[in-house]
Amino acid sequence: MPAVASGAAPELDALRAACVEAITRIARPQRQIVLLGAGERSLSHSPLSRGSFAPYGVALDVHLGSPGCGGADDLPLSLTVGAWLVGQALGPRSGAVGYSVGPDFASSRAAVELLELAQSRDIGLVVMGDGSARRSTAAPGYFDARAAPFDDQVVAALRAGDPGTLEGLDVSLGEQVLAAGTPAWRAAGGLLDGVDYEADVLYAADPYGVAYTVAVWTARD
Repeated sequence: MPAVASGAAPELDALRAACVEAITRIARPQRQIVLLGAGERSLSHSPLSRGSFAPYGVALDVHLGSPGCGGADDLPLSLTVGAWLVGQALGPRSGAVGYSVGPDFASSRAAVELLELAQSRDIGLVVMGDGSARRSTAAPGYFDARAAPFDDQVVAALRAGDPGTLEGLDVSLGEQVLAAGTPAWRAAGGLLDGVDYEADVLYAADPYGVAYTVAVWTARD
């Protein structure tokens, strides 16, 4: 987020550009854009839902897929950043909806709603989540030798279009290496399993000791 990162923003230009490209590539007329990201609770979010960067020192609110009044301020950070990226790629009226993945997601109403949506509509799934934040001594969580192998497993799965590996990621290890994407990747893996994908990794690096990977999966006919 340039407004949040301030002077450090140019270092992440390539990452932001890859995110926008990925979202643009999955967008189609009549396709429902669906954001998936970790949160404290498992919730579904309408296009009017919004998130705020005020806790990070920036007076900026972002609507998920339709600017307007009355939307709940209930987006977790993962979906707030995702909403901003979707807005950059598709404009403010994308109609995007979202799902927060909490610890109870597998048995939650949100998971049922997401599955019903995926079975009834053509969806483009935008999965938001960082890799580990312990890849160097300068990283937010300091260095952990387990971080890079964990990220390598994620990148290999994303490069191979392998939802099964994502669904089977070790939650405990993900928490220990501060990989914020683990819950969302697991949920996406379960949702996307059983289909053959063409996969393309657009970005994989670790600025500031945090792993970021941008990949696009397209279902093969």
